[in-house]
Amino acid sequence: MPDHSYVTIRSRLSASVQDILGSVTEKLQYSEEPAGREDSLILVAVASSGEKVLLQPTEDCVFTTLGINSHLFACTRDSYEALVPLPEEIQVSPGDTEIHRVEPEDVANHLTAFHWELFRCVHELEFVDYVFHGERGRRETANLELLLQRCSEVTHWVATEVLLCEAQGKRVQLLKKFIKIAAICKQNQDLLSFYAVVMGLDNAAVSRLRLTWEKLPGKFKNLFRKFENLTDPCRNHKSYREVISKMKPPVIPFVPLILKDLTFLHEGSKTLVDGLVNIEKLHSVAEKVRTVRKYRSRPLCLDMEASPHHLQTKAYVRQFQVIDNQNLLFELSYKLEANSQ
Repeated sequence: MPDHSYVTIRSRLSASVQDILGSVTEKLQYSEEPAGREDSLILVAVASSGEKVLLQPTEDCVFTTLGINSHLFACTRDSYEALVPLPEEIQVSPGDTEIHRVEPEDVANHLTAFHWELFRCVHELEFVDYVFHGERGRRETANLELLLQRCSEVTHWVATEVLLCEAQGKRVQLLKKFIKIAAICKQNQDLLSFYAVVMGLDNAAVSRLRLTWEKLPGKFKNLFRKFENLTDPCRNHKSYREVISKMKPPVIPFVPLILKDLTFLHEGSKTLVDGLVNIEKLHSVAEKVRTVRKYRSRPLCLDMEASPHHLQTKAYVRQFQVIDNQNLLFELSYKLEANSQ
């Protein structure tokens, strides 16, 4: 709500604006809010940067279109201009966070377990709908969009944790920890998490911390250099494709690359040629989509103990607090570099 109080609803990922407002109205009536207010409610997505988007009643899959730190506000039209981000989204508090207290093996394994759950929920046809139908197919691609959003979230999480660490010594230890996490994710054949962590460390605001990277032991520098080579897009991601081709299921692939390949197939040739269906194109698309089924043809088995610490790490990994504003990340980076000199 405009005053930053909130109501909680249970809804499908594919819910429309109209569905959400209906549930909110029901909740507000139950809470005996002033009558008449509900009739003119609108739904607005507010990003951490303060950017506002008024959502139309017929829009579907609202939740999957939200940015990492965006929130849905229900308000009357006359309250629209007064909407501001939640305080926790615009205030940054540097210091030690949970990442400093957990083992890299635990974090990596929980990343893999969670991303496997998300990946298994994505139907093969969602890849086709996402590329062929775009926004018109959004209702059919909700699970895929959730997975893509999570990939972006992990990337921002890595950068956030490094840049919120004020002590240079601890920051070096954090770089080592993230490189270890990337290594274990690769060992788990979770290339989605692997890519996301490496891209987070490659964020310009992190990579410019010259004095911090200089203090990283040579062994870790060399390992990270190998990881960067593996994620290098040169020659159509040749290094990555060679590695994943040797892996046996279960595998969590870097999903954006599958979408890139499908987009190339779709835009590179017409679906209809002289009024006839381009069978060769559709065969190529089907072959690419079948790889998704192959990656999931065996169950994932990770050895994770059930303990209070295990549950705490699981909760942390599934609900990252991140900064998604690149300008804010650069501000933190400049301050850290100045304090290190």
